[in-house]
Amino acid sequence: MRLNTMKPGPGSKRKRLRVGRGAAAGQGKTCGKGGKGQKARKGGYHKVGFEGGQVPLQRRLPKVGFRSAITKTRAEVTLSDLEKVKAELIDLAALLTASVVPAETERAKVILSGEIKRKVTLQGPDVVASKGARAAIEKAGGRIDEGKAA
Repeated sequence: MRLNTMKPGPGSKRKRLRVGRGAAAGQGKTCGKGGKGQKARKGGYHKVGFEGGQVPLQRRLPKVGFRSAITKTRAEVTLSDLEKVKAELIDLAALLTASVVPAETERAKVILSGEIKRKVTLQGPDVVASKGARAAIEKAGGRIDEGKAA
């Protein structure tokens, strides 16, 4: 098989129907649009969702939900994820280099999920811990320093 000899299977492609080219062409005179009326006119059809002047469905239904733009810059880190970070001093830069949080993360919160067995130090205002995670880290011999990042 060669690329220059490939072609679609028989019957898979149909020629475009050229409407309005006379009776012999198969779609002459009204071009398959019937008689007169809005749908027969050039560009003559209502917009999507139009219901003849009645209030359309998308306006009758209530607005629901909200997606905060700030969620892109926030990340949750589990205790199991902290085990993946090689460094003992963990700040946002360490989490980014270990690919534990996405690149656009500005703040991270450590939550109580999984377990941690080694001693780690969380540092910086951009890495915080939940109450349960804080207890687990301190139980493993680690500490949380909420001061400025070094």
